[in-house]
Amino acid sequence: MHTREEKLEAFGRLLDVLDTLREKCPWDRKQTNESLRPNTIEETFELCDALLKNDTKNVCKELGDVFMHVCFYALIGSEKGEFDIADVCNIEADKLIFRHPHVYGEVKADTEDKVLQNWEQIKLKEKDGNKSVLAGVPASLPSLIKAYRIQDKARNAGFDWEDKGDVWAKVREELAELETELRCEDEEKSTQELGDFLFSVINAARLYHLNPDNALEYTNQKFIRRFNYIEKQAKEHGKMLKDMTLGEMDELWNEAKEMERKQ
Repeated sequence: MHTREEKLEAFGRLLDVLDTLREKCPWDRKQTNESLRPNTIEETFELCDALLKNDTKNVCKELGDVFMHVCFYALIGSEKGEFDIADVCNIEADKLIFRHPHVYGEVKADTEDKVLQNWEQIKLKEKDGNKSVLAGVPASLPSLIKAYRIQDKARNAGFDWEDKGDVWAKVREELAELETELRCEDEEKSTQELGDFLFSVINAARLYHLNPDNALEYTNQKFIRRFNYIEKQAKEHGKMLKDMTLGEMDELWNEAKEMERKQ
């Protein structure tokens, strides 16, 4: 691993490269916060993909891309006379110190739960902090992740199940309400009840310390692998999927499942 001096030197090198590109590259010269935003979103998702795959090489690469965007926004801020990368770093360092009084102060927090509870309470007290516990959840988050963050923030404020096992009664209750509305063929109410059911399942996942987004993506990838196997086998036997019976596809699905089990 690199020394602290080498890390600072590498950071300075990246800033120098960005300064040069901003001055001499036609594409970099015309970029704005608005034009960069879609690329930033894409780079963030690419990083998330690498993290889910535990692809160390690409995690490093994608972190570089995301970090470059952070520095680029700071460069644009500097050009406008609003802030620069030093402000970004110092504000973040100050915030971390302020929100960790159990490390930098006299507050006691011996467990992860206590740290998170303190974190939310401290955020509410900050001069420029959120007025509501849930106001800090970005509106643009994907719905599944947003639901998890909403529940987690509510928990840190003390609003949570006393016994995590009790959540299953709620899950069953929401499922029953969904089934009732589906039988009534009321699309609007069925949609609402589906949302309530999904929210309760995500809540259960949180209580059992499972990440529902990671879990769903794991199943997405598993389905893709098995369905691709069905397509491949069908093609090798000169068949089209639309001409196959469900039983034939199920048989191939189970073959793919068995192959995964043996790996």
